[in-house]
Amino acid sequence: MSSLMEKEQAHKLVDRMPENATWDDLIYEIYVREVIERGLADSRANRTKDVKEVRAKYGLPE
Repeated sequence: MSSLMEKEQAHKLVDRMPENATWDDLIYEIYVREVIERGLADSRANRTKDVKEVRAKYGLPE
């Protein structure tokens, strides 16, 4: 992960999971959190693209 996860945050994440959660479930939750945090950091740093630009790049209709 690019950002440090504090123990308290890790405990909260685990505590929110169901009793029958697997290691894969935990890894997925950590992954999702990391992707969201990276996206927010990109947004704050103005590293974003206009929807029209992305659609044009991939040949998608507007």
